[in-house]
Amino acid sequence: MLMISLIDKDKKEYHAHAHSLLRECLRHRGIIYDDSLVFSSGEHGKPALSGYTDVHFNLSHAAGIAACIVSSRECGIDCEMVREYRPNVIRRAFSEEEKRLMEETPESERSLMFFRLWTLKEAYVKAIGIGISYPLDTASFSFSEDGGIVTDISGCTFRQYIIKGKYVVSVCRLDA
Repeated sequence: MLMISLIDKDKKEYHAHAHSLLRECLRHRGIIYDDSLVFSSGEHGKPALSGYTDVHFNLSHAAGIAACIVSSRECGIDCEMVREYRPNVIRRAFSEEEKRLMEETPESERSLMFFRLWTLKEAYVKAIGIGISYPLDTASFSFSEDGGIVTDISGCTFRQYIIKGKYVVSVCRLDA
């Protein structure tokens, strides 16, 4: 189950709002999110639900948006508000193919393209539970003519949502 919410809240409230989305997703699975629900952490800090080995979740929030995914398989989600991108991040975290894609993208669309690529990388490393210690320049993405996500990463399913041209949400779910 995927839930995305555009929010107009104070920055401090984004985390709590993301957890309210998790509460709602878990309710649909018959799991009550209250003080008795125990969370644990994986080796690299990825949160999990203690006692529910078949329920995986991930949260993300950014200025104006919060997102949550709950799945029977490991998953990751990242959301970002499109804003001016930082070229130094491209040099450090993008593959050579992604750098070329950014150069070929019209200047007026580069910020959106940056966040499309960035959120896919983030969703992937969150799904595999490693986080940004993963060498991000080795996870490479592009897009087909029809807008589909192209990657050589096997064993994962990726989805992406562009909301109002202002927000990008990317999801990664491990296939097995």
